[in-house]
Amino acid sequence: MKLVIANKNYSSWSLRPWLLLEHAGIPFEEEKLSFNDPEFKARVRRYSPVGRVPVLVDGDLVIWDSLAIAEYVAEKHPDAHLWPEDAAARARARSVCAEMHSGFAAMRNHMAMNCELSLPGAVFDRDVQADVARVLEMWRACREAHQAKGPFLFGRFSVADAYYAPVTRRFVTYGTPLPAIAKQYVDTISSLPAMREWLAEALAEHDFVVEDEPYRASRG
Repeated sequence: MKLVIANKNYSSWSLRPWLLLEHAGIPFEEEKLSFNDPEFKARVRRYSPVGRVPVLVDGDLVIWDSLAIAEYVAEKHPDAHLWPEDAAARARARSVCAEMHSGFAAMRNHMAMNCELSLPGAVFDRDVQADVARVLEMWRACREAHQAKGPFLFGRFSVADAYYAPVTRRFVTYGTPLPAIAKQYVDTISSLPAMREWLAEALAEHDFVVEDEPYRASRG
């Protein structure tokens, strides 16, 4: 399999399937493109009709949506247990992923993922604060329900953790005040070897992106 991604410093959508595959130990080839490349969209369109990352290529099959990629990988590698085994927990995990996939517009727009940036104490408007509060409440409910099974949202690592990994970076970047249970969760994700690898490579890019349409279209 080949995973086509963009800048690791900025591309939160790319982080999700990359972390899922890397943490699960599923072999894949990485092709990283730069948002600064004037041919960015054309290069992505070699694989995907929508010209956005991430894109998973598996033989003749092309999947160009991060949640669809996660579902495909989970089905192809059932031994990796990328969704909770319990049906109710699995449904809840899919719900929180779908909420992240389609919501939190204010947080996306005003708390962009930038791994090398540090802006502690940044002040955001009420819409952003409402998004942050919703995430923290969601994390609290998941962790309290499943903490006996492990340190992740549903006990063991799942697609849900890959989906909220970019949010943990946002909270680190902007110094978001966190209750203890959320701080522990951020530390858990930050300490993953795969996450540390992503961050090291993100910080080594030095590929400053002036916000433009490809970057905006791929930010989430």
